[in-house]
Amino acid sequence: MQDYADIREEVAKLCQQYPGDYWRAKDRARAYPTEFVTALAEAGYLAALIPEEYGGAGLPISGAAAILEEIQRQGCNGGACHAQMYIMGTLLRHGSDAQKAEYLPRIATGELRLQAFGVTEPTSGTDTLALKTTAKRDGDDYVVNGQKIWTSRAEHSDLMLLLARTTPREQAAKRTEGLSVFLVDMRTAVGNGLTIRPIETMMNHSTTEVFFDNLRVPAANLIGEEGQGFRYILSGMNAERLLIAAECVGDAKWFIDKASAYAKERVLFNRPIGQNQGVQFPIARAYAQMRAAELMVQEGLRKYEAGEAVGEEANIAKMLAAEASWAAGEACIQTHGGFGFAAEYDIERKFRETRLYQVAPISTNMILSFIAEHVLGLPRSY
Repeated sequence: MQDYADIREEVAKLCQQYPGDYWRAKDRARAYPTEFVTALAEAGYLAALIPEEYGGAGLPISGAAAILEEIQRQGCNGGACHAQMYIMGTLLRHGSDAQKAEYLPRIATGELRLQAFGVTEPTSGTDTLALKTTAKRDGDDYVVNGQKIWTSRAEHSDLMLLLARTTPREQAAKRTEGLSVFLVDMRTAVGNGLTIRPIETMMNHSTTEVFFDNLRVPAANLIGEEGQGFRYILSGMNAERLLIAAECVGDAKWFIDKASAYAKERVLFNRPIGQNQGVQFPIARAYAQMRAAELMVQEGLRKYEAGEAVGEEANIAKMLAAEASWAAGEACIQTHGGFGFAAEYDIERKFRETRLYQVAPISTNMILSFIAEHVLGLPRSY
């Protein structure tokens, strides 16, 4: 598989313009890194997966993974914009020609941001089929009512990919039918049926809850067929997990590089602390975990691009990579001792940021349930 060395090098150069003090300031203020996201868009990286005919780079998913991994490895935070990479697939695969012509060129130039993904709800969580937000047809519009939570970047996105129920659950022909996907223009929706409320969290992730009160969405903004939205969303979840796994690999590499450098430089009792096995071993173990995760990510990307079933690899890659980044973060803090908690070293910020991926976008326990049921053939546990 291509390693995209040239792209990684250019991404690294861009990231170096946004060093730790930039991210610390954003973290303290809980501010969105607009300058960084704009720079990525202008350089074309957020349009990596958009076909060339619409102004994008037309890269395969492995190219997007390389971009996101490198962003994390350089100490930046791709969480501010990574959704555009994995949301894009739903529009590319299931959108009409008119929808793609209308939106993709402007997303490619950065004129429009597709960063908000409205799926999770307070009462249903990861039980997506139990969501309660409804979209009822009324003439040339759908009228949307309900609530979403953990809708990150909603305040900084022009468009939202929204999953809502168009057929009551008890009337759906199949359990997985009755949900539909819409492209919501948030520029006109806010104040006209859409309300956004920020949620303060332990890391700077710009997440929100959103409320729909008789929001009118043009029927022309329905993506694909009515009632097939759950299938459309599922087809993008493997891409989401692989891309976030790549980010976690990048985080792990950042932590390992940071810990290794400090262990070589820090001298106590007339010897570098990295000479002690008690310091070496956690870093070495984290490296081994990172490499195992990285190989699984690569296998998942290979199968995804070949059009093969990739649920097993995508889920395992996401779990192993999230665990590797957390282990590397733990080793990095422990290696630095008290300095690991000092904001100026950026370790505690990255530590908080990478912890998210043990839970989002799918928790480790749900992945284990998937493996047990769909890979090992064990009885369904929920």
